[in-house]
Amino acid sequence: MHVLGLDPGERRVGIAISDPTGTLARPLQTLVRGSRDEDFAAIAGLVAEHDVGLVVVGHPLSLDGTEGPQARRVARYADALAANLAVRVVLWDERYTTVEAHEILRRRRGKGGRRRTRAADQVDAIAAAVILQSYLDSGYPGSGYPDSSGHSSSAGG
Repeated sequence: MHVLGLDPGERRVGIAISDPTGTLARPLQTLVRGSRDEDFAAIAGLVAEHDVGLVVVGHPLSLDGTEGPQARRVARYADALAANLAVRVVLWDERYTTVEAHEILRRRRGKGGRRRTRAADQVDAIAAAVILQSYLDSGYPGSGYPDSSGHSSSAGG
């Protein structure tokens, strides 16, 4: 079973997926945002297509760990998404993940990676992979998934 990672932004949703063992995350795609119904239908399609058992949504907390306006919007988005999926949806601290994603892109370009514009288009999916990898690396307790809160304020990207 795979775990799907999401980095929802204003215009795009970065999407990453784990390997079947839940050990490694990789960027999957970037979804251009439409309506919530369109977003949720596309995500539900990926959940079915990839045998996903859990969806991890990046939660953009403030640097001090508090929940600002964007984090509240994402929490509402995740709640609505959970109501539309047959799998569990959890929030995961995503502080610093965009910075890390940009650093990954910078290193790729330095090694003869993709053209700058193509790589820049993938920053959201890379950020989702960073979020998901942070979640997977946390050693989430229990049956392979986090507790009911799905979030640890001391963990994250």
